Amino acid sequence: MTNFKKIGLTALAGSLIATTAMAGSLSVSGGAKMSYTSKGGTTDSSNTGNSFGMQKAMTFSGGGELDNGHSVSLTHVMTVEGAQSSSLLTYDMGDMGKVMYTDAAGGLGVAGIDDLMPTAVEEIWDGLGGTKNGYASSASSGFEYTNTSVDGVKVEIGYSPDGQAANDDGGVSGTGSVDSSSSVAIQYTGIDGANIFYGTGSQGVTSTTENNYDTMGVTYAMGAATVGVQLTDVDPASGNDEENTAFGISFAVNDDLSISYGESTVEVSGSVDQELKGFSVGYSMGGLTLQAHANEGDNVGNTANNYQHTELTVSFAF
Repeated sequence: MTNFKKIGLTALAGSLIATTAMAGSLSVSGGAKMSYTSKGGTTDSSNTGNSFGMQKAMTFSGGGELDNGHSVSLTHVMTVEGAQSSSLLTYDMGDMGKVMYTDAAGGLGVAGIDDLMPTAVEEIWDGLGGTKNGYASSASSGFEYTNTSVDGVKVEIGYSPDGQAANDDGGVSGTGSVDSSSSVAIQYTGIDGANIFYGTGSQGVTSTTENNYDTMGVTYAMGAATVGVQLTDVDPASGNDEENTAFGISFAVNDDLSISYGESTVEVSGSVDQELKGFSVGYSMGGLTLQAHANEGDNVGNTANNYQHTELTVSFAF
């Protein structure tokens, strides 16, 4: 990422009694990255337009330390067109953990471990159309508490009020139409080379219904190779239980080249099995990084279909 310049931001809060000024600065960073993407399969073969893309995201970030030794950091991600895509405000209390408020900045709680299978580049479901089944999820906006102060243990607790995106300062979202989401995830890395993890939680679908998730798994690194297996059970509000069995393996050929392969199968009573598989490779040479992945999905969403997604990216550090 490249630091371009500093932007000073000043916020003023006033009343008839007193006026307080709060000032800070945010650094702006971005990346030089291009991609070539190919879509295929019987369901997605109509994507025949321009396959070249360029990263357009800019990251605004800043922070500082408070008098009590705690720290605060802020990140906004925006596109060059000016659209905000995610925001993250973090209050770091040191050994007592971190409290974060996110707006579309990633899954909360159990969604943080929805797929921990080893990969060189992307997950095996990346780029596949349709709605994949069998993976833990949560709302993307809300509060999260994390703590890694206990040796070998990481705890993530997520809560999303009414399942809605964050508002701008002083705004309200009106009547909540989705039930709140809450979940917890625990990872244990106290055994050399291993990561043992478990998560459980629920995500609101309507004001009175929710999806429930349980996931567990383990990854283990042996020299240059890392292997993993993960089991996930989804109890959706709209249908039968989904049982997902996934595995993956990655291998660091050398300091610059890594490869990986993974598969997953989701079984739903009375439906065809969803089967995903993918291969990834990543290579770095100085300031140049090349990455590629090829994913394929049969019966995505446990309905008859076939999706194929191949992507090649090149990025430059400067």
